[in-house]
Amino acid sequence: MYRFSNTVIGFLNLFTLLASIPIIGAGLWMARSSATCESFLQTPLLVVGFVILIISLAGFIGACFHVAWALWVYLLVMLLLIGTLMGLTIFGFVVTSQGGGVEVPGRVYKEYQLENYSPWLRKRIKDPHYWMTVRSCILGSKTCAKIAFWTPFDYLSRDMSPIQSGCCKPPTACNYAATDLAQDPDCYHWNNAPNLLCYECDSCRAGVLEDARRDWHKLSVLNIVMLIVLIGIYSVGCCAFRNTQRAETDYPYGENRMSKVRPRWDFYWWRWWHDRRHQLY
Repeated sequence: MYRFSNTVIGFLNLFTLLASIPIIGAGLWMARSSATCESFLQTPLLVVGFVILIISLAGFIGACFHVAWALWVYLLVMLLLIGTLMGLTIFGFVVTSQGGGVEVPGRVYKEYQLENYSPWLRKRIKDPHYWMTVRSCILGSKTCAKIAFWTPFDYLSRDMSPIQSGCCKPPTACNYAATDLAQDPDCYHWNNAPNLLCYECDSCRAGVLEDARRDWHKLSVLNIVMLIVLIGIYSVGCCAFRNTQRAETDYPYGENRMSKVRPRWDFYWWRWWHDRRHQLY
């Protein structure tokens, strides 16, 4: 039981060390790719992969070779990682708590309004530079091409993704026959050209936010699972660190256990020899 926690933390960090290799490889492969959508994941993948690699390497060396300072660095970075992940999870739940679709009478799909989302998300999506990158991503994914040949019956009976609902068609309430009525500004942004459509509409931005909000909720659930796992590994790492400190205190300067036991055998040998001499004389 003395080295059980060290063995467990060593195996866990060896596993995470090997797992970080394909994560870094995926990030490097995306760095060479020209697809805009894949570049969104490039930096996070590389950062996560290298952080896991460094933490796992420090934890593995510290646990298996009883290096106290390596375990100390491992526990410190692990604590910072747990705090950061916890903060991101709480932040994710706060900024994605608002939003959702609006029912459209007579339709299966929903429509999305930009004002329904949190101010932080609205400010982010209205940034022209950021929106140009997202717009290029939507164009490259050919999301709107999948519904380009829908019939009027399809629009009545089939569902759409948030991006398809917001970016690939004008708002359902638009009435292009009545030019003297005040309408949603998005109605005037709509264009039939495949590379224009409603990509400059607020409904398109809202559809992107809704898609991100759904993904963020899934990621937040995964973050909670990761937090539980990391806290468990951190607890085992604390035991391994305490065992390593105890080993350095009990056996300093490279001494092993036998060096501590040897004086006992010398004492018993001296007692035996002393008693033997008394019997002889």
